[in-house]
Amino acid sequence: MSVQQRYGAGHRILVSGGAGFVPSHVVDALLSRGCTVVAIDNFVTGAKENVAHLATEPRFTLIEADLTEGLPNHPAMRERFDAILHMASPASPTDFAKLPVEILKVGSVGTLALLDRAVADAARFLMASTSEAYGDPLVHPQPESYWGNVNPIGVRAVYDESKRFAEAATMGYHRFHGLSTAIVRIFNTYGPRMRPDDGRAIPTFISQALRGAPITVHGTGAQTRSITYVDDLVRGILLLLDSDETGPINCGTEHELTMLELAELIVRLCGSDSRIDLVERSADDPEKRRPDLTLARTLLGYEPRVAPEEGLRRTIDFFRG
Repeated sequence: MSVQQRYGAGHRILVSGGAGFVPSHVVDALLSRGCTVVAIDNFVTGAKENVAHLATEPRFTLIEADLTEGLPNHPAMRERFDAILHMASPASPTDFAKLPVEILKVGSVGTLALLDRAVADAARFLMASTSEAYGDPLVHPQPESYWGNVNPIGVRAVYDESKRFAEAATMGYHRFHGLSTAIVRIFNTYGPRMRPDDGRAIPTFISQALRGAPITVHGTGAQTRSITYVDDLVRGILLLLDSDETGPINCGTEHELTMLELAELIVRLCGSDSRIDLVERSADDPEKRRPDLTLARTLLGYEPRVAPEEGLRRTIDFFRG
Protein backbone atom coordinates (compact mmCIF):
# COMPACT_ATOMS: atom_id res chain seq x y z
CA MET A 1 0.00 0.00 0.00
CA SER A 2 1.28 3.44 -0.88
CA VAL A 3 -0.35 6.77 -0.01
CA GLN A 4 0.06 9.65 -2.44
CA GLN A 5 0.88 13.07 -1.02
CA ARG A 6 -2.26 15.18 -0.94
CA TYR A 7 -1.21 18.31 0.93
CA GLY A 8 1.56 20.56 -0.33
CA ALA A 9 2.06 23.88 -2.10
CA GLY A 10 -1.09 26.00 -2.12
CA HIS A 11 -2.70 24.27 0.86
CA ARG A 12 -3.36 26.01 4.17
CA ILE A 13 -3.01 23.89 7.31
CA LEU A 14 -3.95 24.79 10.90
CA VAL A 15 -1.98 23.05 13.67
CA SER A 16 -3.10 23.46 17.28
CA GLY A 17 -0.32 23.26 19.86
CA GLY A 18 2.10 24.01 17.03
CA ALA A 19 4.99 25.06 19.29
CA GLY A 20 4.94 21.78 21.21
CA PHE A 21 7.46 18.96 20.91
CA VAL A 22 5.77 16.74 18.30
CA PRO A 23 3.60 19.41 16.61
CA SER A 24 6.60 21.65 15.90
CA HIS A 25 8.20 18.80 13.95
CA VAL A 26 4.91 18.32 12.05
CA VAL A 27 4.94 22.04 11.23
CA ASP A 28 8.47 21.71 9.83
CA ALA A 29 7.44 18.75 7.67
CA LEU A 30 4.37 20.54 6.29
CA LEU A 31 6.39 23.64 5.45
CA SER A 32 8.99 21.50 3.69
CA ARG A 33 6.17 20.29 1.42
CA GLY A 34 5.29 23.87 0.50
CA CYS A 35 2.20 24.20 2.70
CA THR A 36 1.19 27.43 4.43
CA VAL A 37 0.92 26.69 8.14
CA VAL A 38 -0.85 28.55 10.93
CA ALA A 39 -0.03 27.38 14.45
CA ILE A 40 -1.97 28.18 17.62
CA ASP A 41 -0.29 27.78 21.01
CA ASN A 42 -0.73 29.30 24.47
CA PHE A 43 2.75 28.12 25.55
CA VAL A 44 1.56 26.31 28.66
CA THR A 45 3.86 23.47 27.63
CA GLY A 46 4.94 24.52 24.14
CA ALA A 47 7.97 26.76 23.62
CA LYS A 48 8.61 29.60 21.19
CA GLU A 49 12.15 28.24 20.85
CA ASN A 50 10.73 25.19 19.06
CA VAL A 51 9.61 27.35 16.13
CA ALA A 52 12.10 30.23 16.47
CA HIS A 53 13.88 29.04 13.31
CA LEU A 54 10.69 29.84 11.38
CA ALA A 55 10.58 33.52 12.37
CA THR A 56 11.38 34.69 8.83
CA GLU A 57 9.36 32.00 7.03
CA PRO A 58 6.56 33.83 5.15
CA ARG A 59 4.38 30.71 4.97
CA PHE A 60 4.31 30.29 8.76
CA THR A 61 2.19 32.20 11.25
CA LEU A 62 2.32 31.63 15.00
CA ILE A 63 -0.68 32.84 16.99
CA GLU A 64 -0.45 33.00 20.77
CA ALA A 65 -3.92 32.10 22.01
CA ASP A 66 -5.80 29.73 24.31
CA LEU A 67 -7.89 27.43 22.16
CA THR A 68 -10.31 26.74 25.02
CA GLU A 69 -11.40 30.39 24.92
CA GLY A 70 -12.50 30.07 21.30
CA LEU A 71 -10.67 30.43 18.01
CA PRO A 72 -8.54 33.59 17.93
CA ASN A 73 -9.58 36.63 15.92
CA HIS A 74 -6.46 36.91 13.80
CA PRO A 75 -6.08 37.80 10.12
CA ALA A 76 -4.50 34.40 9.40
CA MET A 77 -7.68 32.71 10.67
CA ARG A 78 -9.96 34.44 8.16
CA GLU A 79 -9.07 32.31 5.17
CA ARG A 80 -10.21 28.74 4.65
CA PHE A 81 -8.06 25.85 5.84
CA ASP A 82 -7.64 22.68 3.79
CA ALA A 83 -6.75 20.60 6.85
CA ILE A 84 -6.78 21.03 10.62
CA LEU A 85 -4.47 19.01 12.89
CA HIS A 86 -5.55 19.08 16.53
CA MET A 87 -2.36 18.38 18.47
CA ALA A 88 -2.71 20.70 21.46
CA SER A 89 -2.60 19.18 24.93
CA PRO A 90 -0.21 18.90 27.85
CA ALA A 91 0.87 15.27 27.66
CA SER A 92 3.47 14.37 30.25
CA PRO A 93 2.87 12.73 33.65
CA THR A 94 3.89 15.88 35.54
CA ASP A 95 1.25 17.83 33.58
CA PHE A 96 -1.55 15.58 34.80
CA ALA A 97 -1.25 16.96 38.35
CA LYS A 98 -0.28 20.53 37.45
CA LEU A 99 -2.65 21.19 34.55
CA PRO A 100 -5.68 18.89 34.95
CA VAL A 101 -8.33 21.46 34.03
CA GLU A 102 -6.35 22.73 31.04
CA ILE A 103 -6.01 19.15 29.76
CA LEU A 104 -9.73 18.48 30.16
CA LYS A 105 -10.69 21.73 28.43
CA VAL A 106 -8.40 21.39 25.43
CA GLY A 107 -9.62 17.82 24.89
CA SER A 108 -13.27 18.85 25.03
CA VAL A 109 -13.93 22.54 24.36
CA GLY A 110 -10.85 22.87 22.17
CA THR A 111 -11.70 19.78 20.14
CA LEU A 112 -15.27 20.91 19.52
CA ALA A 113 -14.16 24.40 18.44
CA LEU A 114 -11.77 22.97 15.86
CA LEU A 115 -14.29 20.40 14.65
CA ASP A 116 -16.81 23.20 14.07
CA ARG A 117 -14.20 25.11 12.08
CA ALA A 118 -13.39 21.98 10.06
CA VAL A 119 -17.07 21.62 9.16
CA ALA A 120 -17.28 25.29 8.14
CA ASP A 121 -14.16 24.97 5.96
CA ALA A 122 -14.87 21.43 4.68
CA ALA A 123 -11.34 20.70 5.90
CA ARG A 124 -9.85 17.31 6.71
CA PHE A 125 -9.57 17.01 10.50
CA LEU A 126 -6.80 14.95 12.09
CA MET A 127 -6.97 14.36 15.83
CA ALA A 128 -3.79 13.43 17.71
CA SER A 129 -4.88 10.81 20.22
CA THR A 130 -2.69 8.61 22.36
CA SER A 131 -1.80 5.11 23.43
CA GLU A 132 -3.14 6.24 26.82
CA ALA A 133 -6.58 5.55 25.33
CA TYR A 134 -5.78 1.88 26.07
CA GLY A 135 -5.01 2.62 29.73
CA ASP A 136 -3.17 -0.23 31.46
CA PRO A 137 -3.85 -2.75 28.70
CA LEU A 138 -4.90 -6.33 29.24
CA VAL A 139 -4.18 -7.10 25.57
CA HIS A 140 -0.62 -7.02 24.23
CA PRO A 141 0.34 -5.64 21.77
CA GLN A 142 -2.59 -3.25 21.50
CA PRO A 143 -4.72 -3.31 18.33
CA GLU A 144 -7.08 -0.45 17.51
CA SER A 145 -10.04 -2.80 18.10
CA TYR A 146 -9.14 -3.02 21.81
CA TRP A 147 -11.35 -0.73 23.92
CA GLY A 148 -8.86 -0.34 26.72
CA ASN A 149 -8.59 -0.68 30.49
CA VAL A 150 -8.80 2.88 31.82
CA ASN A 151 -9.37 4.09 35.36
CA PRO A 152 -11.79 7.01 34.75
CA ILE A 153 -11.08 8.66 38.11
CA GLY A 154 -7.35 7.99 38.47
CA VAL A 155 -4.55 10.54 38.38
CA ARG A 156 -4.01 9.93 34.66
CA ALA A 157 -7.72 10.12 33.84
CA VAL A 158 -7.71 13.82 32.96
CA TYR A 159 -5.51 12.98 29.98
CA ASP A 160 -6.81 9.49 29.15
CA GLU A 161 -10.46 10.50 29.22
CA SER A 162 -9.98 13.86 27.48
CA LYS A 163 -8.43 12.00 24.55
CA ARG A 164 -11.15 9.36 24.59
CA PHE A 165 -13.76 12.15 24.55
CA ALA A 166 -11.91 13.84 21.67
CA GLU A 167 -11.98 10.57 19.72
CA ALA A 168 -15.72 10.21 20.35
CA ALA A 169 -16.33 13.82 19.27
CA THR A 170 -14.28 13.34 16.12
CA MET A 171 -16.25 10.25 15.16
CA GLY A 172 -19.53 11.98 16.03
CA TYR A 173 -18.76 14.82 13.61
CA HIS A 174 -17.60 12.31 11.01
CA ARG A 175 -20.87 10.38 11.17
CA PHE A 176 -23.28 13.30 11.63
CA HIS A 177 -21.67 15.94 9.40
CA GLY A 178 -19.89 13.65 6.94
CA LEU A 179 -16.64 15.38 7.92
CA SER A 180 -13.38 13.90 6.65
CA THR A 181 -11.63 12.89 9.88
CA ALA A 182 -8.64 10.86 11.02
CA ILE A 183 -7.52 9.69 14.46
CA VAL A 184 -3.91 8.75 15.15
CA ARG A 185 -3.05 6.99 18.41
CA ILE A 186 0.47 8.10 19.25
CA PHE A 187 2.74 5.79 21.24
CA ASN A 188 5.72 6.90 23.36
CA THR A 189 7.71 9.33 21.24
CA TYR A 190 11.06 10.98 21.88
CA GLY A 191 13.54 13.26 20.15
CA PRO A 192 14.87 16.82 20.00
CA ARG A 193 12.70 19.58 21.54
CA MET A 194 11.44 17.48 24.43
CA ARG A 195 11.29 19.33 27.73
CA PRO A 196 14.06 18.05 30.02
CA ASP A 197 11.79 18.32 33.06
CA ASP A 198 8.55 16.99 31.58
CA GLY A 199 8.55 13.84 33.71
CA ARG A 200 8.75 11.33 30.86
CA ALA A 201 11.35 8.60 31.08
CA ILE A 202 13.68 9.44 28.20
CA PRO A 203 14.29 13.15 28.89
CA THR A 204 14.49 12.41 32.62
CA PHE A 205 17.04 9.62 32.18
CA ILE A 206 19.12 11.64 29.70
CA SER A 207 19.18 14.74 31.91
CA GLN A 208 20.18 12.66 34.92
CA ALA A 209 22.86 10.73 33.03
CA LEU A 210 24.43 13.87 31.58
CA ARG A 211 24.66 15.34 35.09
CA GLY A 212 26.01 12.12 36.54
CA ALA A 213 22.99 12.00 38.84
CA PRO A 214 21.23 8.76 39.83
CA ILE A 215 18.79 7.46 37.22
CA THR A 216 15.38 7.20 38.89
CA VAL A 217 13.50 4.18 37.56
CA HIS A 218 9.97 3.67 38.87
CA GLY A 219 9.01 0.39 40.48
CA THR A 220 11.12 -2.62 39.54
CA GLY A 221 11.83 -1.26 36.08
CA ALA A 222 10.21 -4.34 34.51
CA GLN A 223 7.38 -2.31 32.95
CA THR A 224 7.83 -1.82 29.21
CA ARG A 225 7.38 0.89 26.59
CA SER A 226 7.86 0.90 22.84
CA ILE A 227 9.82 4.02 21.94
CA THR A 228 9.35 5.96 18.70
CA TYR A 229 11.75 8.53 17.28
CA VAL A 230 9.87 11.70 16.36
CA ASP A 231 10.77 11.55 12.65
CA ASP A 232 9.05 8.17 12.34
CA LEU A 233 5.96 9.48 14.09
CA VAL A 234 5.73 12.58 11.90
CA ARG A 235 5.97 10.45 8.76
CA GLY A 236 3.13 8.26 10.00
CA ILE A 237 0.95 11.26 10.87
CA LEU A 238 1.38 12.76 7.41
CA LEU A 239 0.65 9.42 5.74
CA LEU A 240 -2.64 9.31 7.64
CA LEU A 241 -3.38 12.94 6.79
CA ASP A 242 -2.81 12.28 3.08
CA SER A 243 -4.95 9.15 3.09
CA ASP A 244 -8.72 8.73 3.17
CA GLU A 245 -8.52 6.60 6.31
CA THR A 246 -10.58 7.51 9.36
CA GLY A 247 -8.84 5.38 11.94
CA PRO A 248 -8.09 5.21 14.72
CA ILE A 249 -4.67 4.00 13.58
CA ASN A 250 -1.73 3.30 15.89
CA CYS A 251 1.54 5.03 15.14
CA GLY A 252 4.76 4.04 16.84
CA THR A 253 7.33 1.28 16.75
CA GLU A 254 7.69 -2.22 18.12
CA HIS A 255 11.02 -1.44 19.84
CA GLU A 256 9.80 -2.53 23.29
CA LEU A 257 12.19 -2.08 26.20
CA THR A 258 11.85 -2.44 29.94
CA MET A 259 12.45 0.81 31.80
CA LEU A 260 15.53 -0.78 33.35
CA GLU A 261 16.91 -1.67 29.90
CA LEU A 262 16.15 1.84 28.67
CA ALA A 263 17.94 3.42 31.63
CA GLU A 264 21.00 1.20 31.14
CA LEU A 265 21.10 1.99 27.41
CA ILE A 266 20.93 5.75 28.02
CA VAL A 267 23.68 5.59 30.65
CA ARG A 268 25.89 3.77 28.15
CA LEU A 269 25.15 6.12 25.24
CA CYS A 270 25.80 9.16 27.44
CA GLY A 271 29.12 7.72 28.62
CA SER A 272 27.86 8.32 32.14
CA ASP A 273 28.73 6.65 35.42
CA SER A 274 25.28 7.29 36.90
CA ARG A 275 23.89 4.55 39.09
CA ILE A 276 20.27 3.39 38.80
CA ASP A 277 17.94 3.97 41.75
CA LEU A 278 14.52 2.32 42.00
CA VAL A 279 11.81 4.69 43.27
CA GLU A 280 8.10 4.39 44.04
CA ARG A 281 5.95 3.74 41.01
CA SER A 282 3.20 6.22 40.15
CA ALA A 283 -0.48 5.23 40.24
CA ASP A 284 -2.04 3.63 37.14
CA ASP A 285 1.34 3.40 35.42
CA PRO A 286 0.78 0.92 32.54
CA GLU A 287 2.63 -2.39 32.78
CA LYS A 288 3.11 -2.87 29.04
CA ARG A 289 2.77 -0.62 26.01
CA ARG A 290 3.39 -1.64 22.39
CA PRO A 291 1.31 -0.96 19.31
CA ASP A 292 -0.05 -3.50 16.88
CA LEU A 293 1.02 -1.81 13.63
CA THR A 294 -0.95 -4.05 11.26
CA LEU A 295 -3.35 -1.29 10.17
CA ALA A 296 -0.60 1.31 9.78
CA ARG A 297 1.35 -1.08 7.57
CA THR A 298 -1.52 -2.37 5.45
CA LEU A 299 -3.50 0.87 5.06
CA LEU A 300 -0.73 3.47 5.01
CA GLY A 301 2.43 1.59 4.07
CA TYR A 302 3.98 2.86 7.30
CA GLU A 303 7.20 1.36 8.59
CA PRO A 304 9.38 2.84 11.36
CA ARG A 305 12.98 3.40 10.27
CA VAL A 306 14.99 4.82 13.17
CA ALA A 307 16.47 2.24 15.56
CA PRO A 308 16.50 3.06 19.30
CA GLU A 309 20.26 3.59 19.57
CA GLU A 310 20.34 6.00 16.61
CA GLY A 311 17.32 7.97 17.82
CA LEU A 312 18.63 8.14 21.37
CA ARG A 313 22.04 9.35 20.16
CA ARG A 314 20.36 12.21 18.26
CA THR A 315 18.27 13.07 21.32
CA ILE A 316 21.28 13.00 23.64
CA ASP A 317 23.13 15.32 21.24
CA PHE A 318 20.20 17.74 21.47
CA PHE A 319 20.27 17.67 25.28
CA ARG A 320 24.01 18.22 25.31
CA GLY A 321 23.35 21.45 23.40
